[in-house]
Amino acid sequence: MARRHHRTTESDSSFAERVYAIVRRIPPGRVTTYGRIARAAGTTRSARMVGWLLHQAPPDVAAVAHRVVNRNGELTGGWAWGHPAVMRALLEEEGVTFIEEFRVDLERHLWEPDDDPIDTEGMA
Repeated sequence: MARRHHRTTESDSSFAERVYAIVRRIPPGRVTTYGRIARAAGTTRSARMVGWLLHQAPPDVAAVAHRVVNRNGELTGGWAWGHPAVMRALLEEEGVTFIEEFRVDLERHLWEPDDDPIDTEGMA
């Protein structure tokens, strides 16, 4: 099977910058989902791309990436910290509560990026 190579394009870069801008704005004590970030960045159905971008995020974004969970509130990105328990501890330090061991109470802590639009002036 031939392997496809993906070249980074200007639009990929622009999407990444929008994703990183959104993640930087997630308030302490709140979480959002990969899908909500993708939608707010203008590309629905790109939740996995958001996860991929967070895996290689710049340090300032990586420092708050623990605030991103899957659509069910589960800490699917927890292994980036060595174990989901580390991600849970970071969220608990911010006051986030859980309804299961590794599942955030989304009703209480969900932040909607669409309700707090980014200022795209000056962005590439």
